[in-house]
Amino acid sequence: MKQEMLVNCRQPEECRIALVEDGVLEELYVERTAQNNYVNNIYKGVIVNIEPSIQAAFVDFGVGRNGFLHISDVEPCYFKQVPDWPEREREEQARWEARFGHQTDRNGRDASFEDAPRNRPRFKPPIQEVFHRGDEVLVQVIKEAIGTKGPTLSTYISVPGRYLVLMPSLGRVGVSRKIEDEAVRRNLRRMLLELNPPEGLGFIVRTAGADRTQKELSRDLAYLMRLWKVIVKRIKKMPAPIDIYEESDIIIRTIRDVFSNDIDNIVIDEPAAYERAKEFLQFVMPRHVNRLQLYNGKEPVFHKFGLDKEIARINHRRVPLRGGGSLMIDQTEALVAIDVNSGSFRTDEDAEETAYQMNLIAAQEIARQLRLRDLGGVIVNDFIDMKREAHRRGVERTLRDAIRRDRAKTKILRTSPFGLIEMTRQRIRPSLKRSVFQECPCCHGGGVVKTPESMSLEIFRALELAAQNPAIAKVRVIVADDVAEYLNNKKRSEIAAVEREGGVEIVIRPLPDAWPEHLEIECFDSANKPVVFTMT
Repeated sequence: MKQEMLVNCRQPEECRIALVEDGVLEELYVERTAQNNYVNNIYKGVIVNIEPSIQAAFVDFGVGRNGFLHISDVEPCYFKQVPDWPEREREEQARWEARFGHQTDRNGRDASFEDAPRNRPRFKPPIQEVFHRGDEVLVQVIKEAIGTKGPTLSTYISVPGRYLVLMPSLGRVGVSRKIEDEAVRRNLRRMLLELNPPEGLGFIVRTAGADRTQKELSRDLAYLMRLWKVIVKRIKKMPAPIDIYEESDIIIRTIRDVFSNDIDNIVIDEPAAYERAKEFLQFVMPRHVNRLQLYNGKEPVFHKFGLDKEIARINHRRVPLRGGGSLMIDQTEALVAIDVNSGSFRTDEDAEETAYQMNLIAAQEIARQLRLRDLGGVIVNDFIDMKREAHRRGVERTLRDAIRRDRAKTKILRTSPFGLIEMTRQRIRPSLKRSVFQECPCCHGGGVVKTPESMSLEIFRALELAAQNPAIAKVRVIVADDVAEYLNNKKRSEIAAVEREGGVEIVIRPLPDAWPEHLEIECFDSANKPVVFTMT
């Protein structure tokens, strides 16, 4: 299987990175310079408000929009100022252990070592006892602002390298949970301890470091230590609110997090970006520099590899499936609904087998579409109904296997009695659709507008109301062409009756190229002076 990473950044306003496997687009990352990206940036902020009812604080971190900091994202080092906190924590810990007992993970290890925060939750005092207005706090953005919600913050700071992640609050070394082989985990932990990392700082070996040598880990450790020293100097010297550390640009970030030995080539179409990527690879992964290529062709790189048409279809509501089926994807503020349609898809077996085979194809495509569109939040998948329990479990396994390559955190539930598979996917930033498109001014994002008949009935009721006002002698209505045509042709007699009964003159005026729900009602008295009129 040939894998390539294509980088298109000739236009300074936008950078697009595509991961292609055997000519099929599998992952797409898009970032625009006009859209500020704060995720993973570190800031020194100031507490501006505390909401005890939701156990959260709002932090001014210098970007013009306050961030949201929940008590669950507050590091325990901030609890030291809370009276009697150690005693209260011990009491809570004792109650928890009495209820749940000793915990081990699936490999039989003591879960208190690497999984302590998840299995043995620490006592969290009320946030109003931890922070007060005006307090300074070091925070990291973990989720972009979405809609009316501001950025989500955390005091658990992490600085990623290529093979390691520096986590100052961890205080120990660890290995990513995605590395499941126990022998590999022990070897990585041993190599990391032999490098003598500084006491008080924590380091986690990333999945990309599973097959790395001690020399490569050492190089990454040295890089992170130099970076952390710079961060500490800025924390001590700079007054809040101020930015302390900014994440790398999308090209360096994607190469650092996505690149693996399976990727054969990295093709970049802009010389300056090529040089930045080359410098990064020479420092972090020198043996892979030869996989970097500068694209000099006149034809756009995405067009040459046949990706532009597929990218143009990403935001379509309907997604065709092989064999004749399709997916219908509808996105709301907090939920994504995906409906599977069989269409013309048929097998030689019975209806049950047709539904099962169609659902297997759909499950694989759903996982791909979630990655491409960067959809997050609650996702409800409405598969075709199947009677056999074995078929339901098979679709669940296929969906889980297909979603495994997704870098976002996901959780998938079992099939409900209604044939639905509910899942959640980590949402860090707005979806690709919300980043590329803006809300339609005509339908306000609803996707529908009123018919000429509906608009005409609404206007007619307004005219009846205006005719009852003794101060109004003339009414001028300005509407779209098709609405004006409906009023003048099909409602002419009713309008004439209103004119006679109310003693007013009604003028319907079409406005060329107006949107379907355009409506202006102007009222005048007998002296042709404007009269204020409202329909409410």
